[in-house]
Amino acid sequence: MPFDISSLIQQRSGENLRLHAAYINPQFAKVLKTIGFDKIFTSAEGPYLYDQEGNDYLDFLSGYGVFSIGRNHPVIKKTLKDFVDLDTASLIQMEAPLLSGLLAEKLVKRVGIEGMDKVFFTNSGTEANECAIKYARAATGRPRILFLEHAFHGLSTGSLSLNGNAEFRDGFGELLPGCHSVKLNDLQELEAQLKKKDVAAFFFEPIQGKGVYVPHDDYLPQAQELCRKEGTLFVADEIQTGLGRTGKWFGYEHWNLKPDIITLAKALSGGFVPVGATLCQRWIYEKVFSRMDRCVVHSSTFGQNNLAMVMGLATLAIIEEENLVEKAGKLGEELISGLRKLMSSHEWIKEVRGKGLMIGIEFGKPQSFMDKMKWNLIHKMDKGLFGELIVMPLMSQHRLITQVSGHHQDVVKLLPPFVIDQTHTAKFISALDAVLQECGQISGPLWKMGINLAKASRDDKKQAVGQ
Repeated sequence: MPFDISSLIQQRSGENLRLHAAYINPQFAKVLKTIGFDKIFTSAEGPYLYDQEGNDYLDFLSGYGVFSIGRNHPVIKKTLKDFVDLDTASLIQMEAPLLSGLLAEKLVKRVGIEGMDKVFFTNSGTEANECAIKYARAATGRPRILFLEHAFHGLSTGSLSLNGNAEFRDGFGELLPGCHSVKLNDLQELEAQLKKKDVAAFFFEPIQGKGVYVPHDDYLPQAQELCRKEGTLFVADEIQTGLGRTGKWFGYEHWNLKPDIITLAKALSGGFVPVGATLCQRWIYEKVFSRMDRCVVHSSTFGQNNLAMVMGLATLAIIEEENLVEKAGKLGEELISGLRKLMSSHEWIKEVRGKGLMIGIEFGKPQSFMDKMKWNLIHKMDKGLFGELIVMPLMSQHRLITQVSGHHQDVVKLLPPFVIDQTHTAKFISALDAVLQECGQISGPLWKMGINLAKASRDDKKQAVGQ
């Protein structure tokens, strides 16, 4: 019998968590069960996921920003099918592929920065940043890299060296030397480091993914000026913020910046075939690929594969044709405004921040005596618990998918697809309102859920220590 993927999925459907617990990541499978995310999703369309029982879930996580154009977009599906039927040659390696050239041309025109006309394609965002690290060191001859506290640039060893979150770095030994963090919005600290004149590059996310921290309006423009003055490359990680997420094509456009290197991924894939890209100034490229015998000094076997290039081209066309960047900006403003209105009736909300459809809702200690006691109790049990107490009922009671933004941060992050509408934003605001009202019930199911979650976490830590 020939291989039949439809039959295989049908026969083994429902074994998801068992297989993951057995062969992939048992700890993650345990987390999914603990927080009530152990659903079996069988189909998806636009902003919705559907489980085995046919229940719909509004997806405000969008695969951490991968599904900006929605899931299973009809144009993406048709393009993929049409291209597979062409039986083209791919990954010949000793060739100059047409499709990667077309996608590079499209990205260069879209960025529109003078001199930035070279693109290297990767399989992921972390590889795009690994490429940027190598480029920066080769182009400047300098050893050091600066990054921001709370930064997230990936989890492979080089990118992990630029990760400002200790929970990701711990346990992996010595990482890439010469990488140092600086505080967001602290220009004096940045200037002091740059003046040493040994810094190859300063990496930044226009809006930080972990915590959704937005820089002060003067910070990035002045940081760029300091980098130019001291000969340091200014590197924009647009892996999550790029391609319309913040209401502009690229996050750096909010401050009229002109980075030397830009990294992209996530949404560029259309949700089907992973792809990343590193764009750089021509002079940087010429420093790296300086002679014919160095033409493959940095390369990637699958980087220019035809399916990924096709998905990138189709995704850019959809974003343009459906005006999704403008839509993300407009809907984001309305959603942020609606969420901020909840602050007057829910003192649990400390701040709502973000741009476009990249939004962080930070919770803080209330002023009222009883609510303050509940806050202290939850944080005594586990510092990262409160955000999950919001995420869990949004999922279980309202079928809304969100997630916390980083460990030990009381921040829930929203990354909805650009294809949502006002009915979806209204539903989220109403659901969050209901969940926060439940926070006021000291003996309600929300707090019972929190105690159970804290107990599960504590038992897991005890087991780990015992091992």
